[in-house]
Amino acid sequence: MKKYKIGFTAGVFDLFHVGHLNLLERCKEQCEYLVVGICNDDYVKKVKKTTPIIEEKDRVRIIDALKCVDKAVLIDIETTNDKMLALEKFGFDVLFSGDDWKDSERYKKTEEQFAPLGVKIEYLPYTKGVSTTDIKQKIDKN
Repeated sequence: MKKYKIGFTAGVFDLFHVGHLNLLERCKEQCEYLVVGICNDDYVKKVKKTTPIIEEKDRVRIIDALKCVDKAVLIDIETTNDKMLALEKFGFDVLFSGDDWKDSERYKKTEEQFAPLGVKIEYLPYTKGVSTTDIKQKIDKN
């Protein structure tokens, strides 16, 4: 039996790489059912200030095809930024996030909101040495 029933994580998942896979496998190790939110193109353009290489519908399809993912869903800016809204939509008992968010004001607030509801946040480490930004830079050099 796994630690959590329903887990949720979100990301852009552009130029899918082993770091993405490692993250999603770590999430699935801890929950019975994993929902992955894929940030829509509008979010990437407005928040990340870049244009995704892979369009949103294809990123959803790629993530949904992974055996460690039970359901991939396209999410908007509001759902990405407001974890309480994500909780309402997806009914998870654990939110998985990168450990770079730990102790940030945003996530301290989210932890406080989740605590009375019994919802946890698990912070997971990033895979060192691989990122979408690095891949884009390597492509630009060639």
